[in-house]
Amino acid sequence: MNGQSHTRARDEDSGEERREFKSLDLEGVAHQQDSSDEKTKGHDEGDDVHTVILVNPACGAQPIRRRAAEAGGGSDTLAGMSPSIVIAPDSFKGSLSAREVADAIAAGWRSVSPGDDLALVPQADGGEGTIDAVESAVPGSVRRSAGLVTGPDGRPTPGEWLQLPSGAAVVELASSSGLPLMHAPDPLGASTRGLGEVIRAALEAGATSLVIGLGGSASTDGGAGALAALGLRLTDASGAPLPDGGAALADVAGVNRSDLLPAPAGGVTLLSDVTAPLLGPTGAAAVFGPQKGASAVDVATLDAALSRFAGALGGDPDLPGSGAAGGTGFGFSAAWGATLESGADYLAVLSGLGAAIDGADVLILGEGRFDSQSLGGKVVGQLLQRAEERAVRPGVIAGQVTATAVVNGERVWTTALVDLAGSVEAAIAEPERWLREAGAAAARHFATVSP
Repeated sequence: MNGQSHTRARDEDSGEERREFKSLDLEGVAHQQDSSDEKTKGHDEGDDVHTVILVNPACGAQPIRRRAAEAGGGSDTLAGMSPSIVIAPDSFKGSLSAREVADAIAAGWRSVSPGDDLALVPQADGGEGTIDAVESAVPGSVRRSAGLVTGPDGRPTPGEWLQLPSGAAVVELASSSGLPLMHAPDPLGASTRGLGEVIRAALEAGATSLVIGLGGSASTDGGAGALAALGLRLTDASGAPLPDGGAALADVAGVNRSDLLPAPAGGVTLLSDVTAPLLGPTGAAAVFGPQKGASAVDVATLDAALSRFAGALGGDPDLPGSGAAGGTGFGFSAAWGATLESGADYLAVLSGLGAAIDGADVLILGEGRFDSQSLGGKVVGQLLQRAEERAVRPGVIAGQVTATAVVNGERVWTTALVDLAGSVEAAIAEPERWLREAGAAAARHFATVSP
């Protein structure tokens, strides 16, 4: 290899099939991770097996096992010694957290190969599951309630944030302003106000810096709702405050920052899985608006409204990532000087994934849907590149698979829950069961394949 990534994907299914899978991403029972869960899990005492470790850089976790060839003697196969397996999934949106996905896959793998070393490293890309992933990675982090906040459609919804020992606060847009919280799609009126209310609660509690996960938003309001909750005053030509929602931004005539809370001294980092600009054919409204129920007319309305908002607020609408979360990336970068970072890269570093992969034989990834968009900054795409760079054999477990990826010249092994379960409905009904089956299938596959 010449050092460049040759990972690629080919979308094999139609748009209709893609829409069908959205139900698997968004339906099902939401599980809340207990913050008192142990960070290290293993088998019962007395079992002569290797431990399952949740890698945590703050605890000094190290790569579990060097690959056989590096250890010396014999071929580089899984048969020569107990192999090291890293399980690093994203969450299954609206169904299971990344930690729950990793646990289920690991249980299935152990049912086939109980002697393997498993490192569980839950991931996120800034969307749903970001707080779960950070909480798993940072000892001493504490979930804090923000009370009831304004949901994306105006109905109250519980708000929460994560307090880190450093004084930083982690806030997840999806948990307060996400699409699954909508009673019905409202692309023109949905708002990020709840996100701002959660941020305000964190700042009032003394947060010294902010990490905001962008992704899974229900709105296309440029973050205006969140900024309004933080004190920004947007008015129309008559001086009246604007109502919430992206369409209302078409009437913005005045911006008053006098009551806007200052950004925390430690700065604001925005985590995003997209690089879209705010405006135009690749912008927030055009690319992501239809996913939120926007018609072609709605998209044009929202794009024009965002353009007017950008002109009033200032900032750079062409900044990569400014279109994230319906333009919330733009709003916070313009109003607060927030910086945009790859959510997948940020969480990979925080969780110690690089060290784990360095000693691994196999890397198992997971997400709700693996398709051609998975390589565009999302967790699976980023980690497939890491697998290629480190010559680790990857596999992908997803709710549905509609793409083929190639790493180091070989097709990546994949399996889909809908195929194992027989239908989307069955996969939604028992996701943990089918993840265990997928984990077992992965163990059988990689036990018989040498690099």
